[in-house]
Parts: sequence; structure tokens; C-alpha cells
Amino acid sequence: MKKILVLGATGYVGGRLVPRLLKRGYNVRCLVRDCRKITGKSWAAQVEVFEGDVLKSETLSAAFRDVEVVYYLVHSMVSGEKSFEDLDRKAALNVAAAAKEANVKRIVYLGGLGRREIEQSPHLRSRHEVGEVLRSGTVPVTEFRAAVIVGSGSVSFEMVHHLVNRLPAMICPRWVLTRTQPIAIADVLRYLIDTIEKPESYGKTFDIGGPEVLTYRDMMLTVARVLGFKRFLIRVPVLTPRLSSYWVNLVTPVPAQVARALIEGVRYETVVENDEALEIFGFPPMKYEEAVRRALASVTAHDVETAWTDAFSIFEAPSVDPSHLRVDLREVAAAVPAEKLFKVVTSIGGDNGWYFANWLWQLRGFIDQQLGGVGLRRGRRHPEKIAVGDALDFWRVEEYLEGEKLLLRAEMKVWGRAWLEFKVERVDDNNSRLIQTARYYPRGLFGLIYWYAVYPVHALVFRGMSRAVARRAESL
Repeated sequence: MKKILVLGATGYVGGRLVPRLLKRGYNVRCLVRDCRKITGKSWAAQVEVFEGDVLKSETLSAAFRDVEVVYYLVHSMVSGEKSFEDLDRKAALNVAAAAKEANVKRIVYLGGLGRREIEQSPHLRSRHEVGEVLRSGTVPVTEFRAAVIVGSGSVSFEMVHHLVNRLPAMICPRWVLTRTQPIAIADVLRYLIDTIEKPESYGKTFDIGGPEVLTYRDMMLTVARVLGFKRFLIRVPVLTPRLSSYWVNLVTPVPAQVARALIEGVRYETVVENDEALEIFGFPPMKYEEAVRRALASVTAHDVETAWTDAFSIFEAPSVDPSHLRVDLREVAAAVPAEKLFKVVTSIGGDNGWYFANWLWQLRGFIDQQLGGVGLRRGRRHPEKIAVGDALDFWRVEEYLEGEKLLLRAEMKVWGRAWLEFKVERVDDNNSRLIQTARYYPRGLFGLIYWYAVYPVHALVFRGMSRAVARRAESL
């Protein structure tokens, strides 16, 4: 079978594409910046993993060797860099050159809808340019252009879902009447996979979307109807993308930076301009309401395969001077077997809370959102299961050893870098010990001031939390 390289395998679409390619019998290879981002995936042992960065051409050749098809699923929508367009362009140029050198047979790219001859948002414009850059090389490119992707865990769907779920009435700007053509994630994946065995799709660009052209107002009211809610949308003539993004950040788990990029894009119409995909691939995409019902069913069943937060999963090099670390260490004995204590540890966060002073955690999350951070609303992917790379409120799972260790890295706004580590040690068959360690690496004078200013609160919370974890395990 064909050997396939997936760029963006730890993202929302790529993380779902890889296991489906494996199920079809393809040999799959993944290029990631850090191998640790793959270790928590259920399919990790079935793929070849290469470390590299599409922005560094010298790291690509080994991963591209002997590959027939390359999936290009990387982009900079969540990037904080002002020069994201330059980064996207550079990445596409590097991939096109590496594909040419390795004699790759084709590149499959997932881009964005939108008429190219009219003004577009910076992110949509960059999506279009990436397709052009890839096509400027010698390797045939198949580009699929999609607008809103509907599925559990997708950022567009999460934004609409949370707005509808939490607000009985919404003040909406004019962009709620912009037309778009949403498509279910299942249909996107089917297009991406089926194209491999369809030589007539080589070198072509396809507009893909569901069967309906809807406004964002239509989509929100459909989600409300599926949820059984009655919602009122009040239009206002002026509400800038910046103000809208702050409002979205306040009400939903989507950070203002990402929300603004989305809202800037939804001001422009994104509809399918030709039906060639339907003619060549021959399957009817599902309707929007059916896609919504499937997404909500997955959320309710805690069966969210991948989420938009996966794109933020970036591991930091542990190059810190230990002498500068500030440490809070807590050890608590628990009269339960180690596996039961560890189960409580790995259930922390999300709807389960943090077992002690939850109102303080919520206050910290609210403050973080006001500072432009992620806040607590990201929750967790599953109430009990956990894997490396998962978002856990305003933390990220950086290391996970079943039954032994859980290491979280802070993604909230702090003046430095912070980690929270839980270790469970077996004492005997009926007793165990929890070792909870908070580490903080301050950045400059303000970092030190921050540590000492909040340490009395941290000491109270960390002491109470370690004891509460042990008592909760004993009570269960």
C-alpha cells in the first residue's frame, strides 16, 4: 500500500485522518515538532514518527523519503505571530521543495473557501496563498476548500455551541447574516481519504460543503432547536471583530485571539462555487442539522476524538536553571491502593473540579480570560481518560505514566513558566502516597514579585488540594 506522510497529525483534522488511513491499510508517517505530542494517541504505535518543523527545511528530507502522498494540514490560525502570513508562505515553500526532491507523487491540501478575486480576511487570504505556493512546485496538488467544519471539538462548532447554550438572547453584529456552507467533519475526512484512489482528482481544486447555504444566524438557531432551546438574536449595526472576539472569549472557551481570526473570516461569504466534487466523489454530504446532532451526541458521550485545543499543544524545552525554580512540595498518605489514588488524580479538572477551593480556581480562570488567556472553560476531553497533549482547563498534559505520574504545564498567563506534578507511590496493598509538586520558573523581577505575592494563596490551595485528593480516593 501507499506510504503517506501527514503534516499536522496532532491537529483537529489530522488527528482524525491518521487512524482512518491506517484502517484503510495505508502505511502512515507523521512529522511533528516533538514526538511527545504523539505518544498519547491510540494509534501512535502504528505509525512512523519523524521530528521536524515545516519552517526548517533541513529537518524535512528524512520524513519525505519514499513517500507517495503528503497531506498538508498545518496552518497558523492560532499563532500569536503578527507575521503568520510569512510563516505560512515559508512553510508551504519548504514543503513544496521537499516534496519535489523526494519525488512525491502528490500533495493533498485542506484550504479555505471564499472568492479569491475579492477582499478577504488575512487568515483566509493566507489559506488561499498556501494553495498557490504548493501548486507553484512540480508536484501535483489536490486542494479541498472548506468553510465551517462541523464536528465535536472543532473551534467553529464549539464557539456556536457555547454561545447558544449559555445565552438566552444574543446581541449580534451584521456578520450573522453572512452566507456560508458548513460541512461535517465526517465528509471532510471522506473527501481527503477517497482522493487517494481517484486519479481524476490529481492536480484539481475542489470546493466542498454541505447541501445547504446558511447564514450564521441560521446555524445558531439550528443548534438551539437541536438542544431544545428558544434563543433570540438581536442585530446591531456596529460591533467590530475585536469587540466581538472579547465577547466570545468571555462566554466561550475560545480565546480572544482565535475568536477574532474566526470572526474576521466570517464577515466574508464562503460558499461552494462549483459542484465538481459531487461529480467525481459521488456521495452526498450530510445536512447541517444531522452534523450538529452527531457532534452533540459525541460531546454528550464524552467521545471527542480530537479538539481544536490540540493545536496549542506545544512542549517547552526543559532548559531551566534549577536554582531559579520556586517549588511547593506536598506529600500526603492515603489509606487506599495506589491505582485508586491515581484514578482520582487523573480525573482532576473540567466538570470534576479541583477538589478544593473551586471558587478560587474559577476566579483565577476568569482573571486569565480577562488577560487574554485560555481560562478554565476548555475543560477536559473526557471526564476520566487522559493522554499526553490533552488540554486540562488552563493546563496541558506534558507527561503521563499510567499509575505513576501526571505532569501538567501551565498555559494561563503567568510571568514565567509553571508546572504541576502528581506522583503516586505504592506503600503496600492498601496504602499509597501522593507527592504533589508545583514548580515555577519566574521571568525577571515581575515574575518573582508574582510568586511571592500569590504564594499565601497558592500554599493554601495546594495544601488543601493534596489532602482533598487523598480523602476523595479514600471516600470512593
